[in-house]
Amino acid sequence: MVSIAAPFKIPESVLVVIYTPRLEVLLIERADHPGFWQSVTGSKDAQDEPLIESALREVQEETGMVATQAQLQDWRISNVYDIYPVWRHRYAPGVTRNTEHVFGLCVPQRCAVTLSPREHTASQWLAHQAAAEACFSPSNAEVILLLPRFLKASGAL
Repeated sequence: MVSIAAPFKIPESVLVVIYTPRLEVLLIERADHPGFWQSVTGSKDAQDEPLIESALREVQEETGMVATQAQLQDWRISNVYDIYPVWRHRYAPGVTRNTEHVFGLCVPQRCAVTLSPREHTASQWLAHQAAAEACFSPSNAEVILLLPRFLKASGAL
């Protein structure tokens, strides 16, 4: 089956915070903006794509990790934000806001990742507070700072 790409990005995306039980967070550096560190993120490929499938796809595309639905935690947080002007050309005319849905993925320990070189150039694992400080996106930083709460709720702390 051949999938036809949408002419514009869908203004609905996922943000996946990948972390360890020791509160270490994986950040990846954007290829198109050196110094812009972030968690895994990406838009839905189709309007009817379930968010959890978007999240699993983005994790695999951006890190090479294969996760399951059971491993992914829906943090039930949605952020609505203005799309940075530098990226608005990717969206339909007049689209200026995006809704981002947050997920968490706990991995047992730091691991090597396989980056998509057209999207990201480097990766690093940082303590969650340092990771929040390194993020260029305020919404990404805010959810990373919530990580201890989600880890405690899951019983891992």
